Amino acid sequence: MELELMSYLPEIISVCVIAIFMSISPGADFVMVTRNSLFYRRKAGLYSALGISLAIWIHVAYSIAGLAVIISNSVILFSIIKYLGAAYLIYIGWKTFRTKKEADIVDTQEIATLSNFAAFKVGFITNALNPKTTIFFLSIFTQVVNADTPILLQLLYGAIISLAHLIWFSLVVVCLTQPALLKRFNEYKTGIEKTVGIVLMGFGLKVATTNN
Repeated sequence: MELELMSYLPEIISVCVIAIFMSISPGADFVMVTRNSLFYRRKAGLYSALGISLAIWIHVAYSIAGLAVIISNSVILFSIIKYLGAAYLIYIGWKTFRTKKEADIVDTQEIATLSNFAAFKVGFITNALNPKTTIFFLSIFTQVVNADTPILLQLLYGAIISLAHLIWFSLVVVCLTQPALLKRFNEYKTGIEKTVGIVLMGFGLKVATTNN
């Protein structure tokens, strides 16, 4: 068994390296986690990070099932994923941009709320419909992972990628929700909301208009 694993060592290392770059590369997932962490605080950010990491298994499932090859060769299927993802980003971005300025709050501890499930759902949907993640998985399972790689090992690859996303985005949440940073954020909240909304809509438009 050990000898068999050694034969897949180059493949394992490649997947680990790609998993790291996949998780830390800037994109819609990062902006969404930033949005939820700053606007709704640490718990919402962590639940969004959990949603992203679990959505990774959607990509793992279709890749192991062999659908990655079908998607990579189907302009229609990939376009459906791309436009759904773009529409969702534009929708969330518009909602963020349209957030009305709240009246001055006497109690500085009073903040906007987002349920744990809602925060999880936003993270999950953002990643599940993220064409960038789809492209990464298409590359991994059509160019890096061999056809004869055992299913258990492919599941291990999925776990590595999922865990990498969970660790990275959890670290991002913790860093963004430091009291000193949140204090500065509250001073410029309205402007930041507008900026984040524009960025999310920009990502959506970029996704929709990019030819892959």
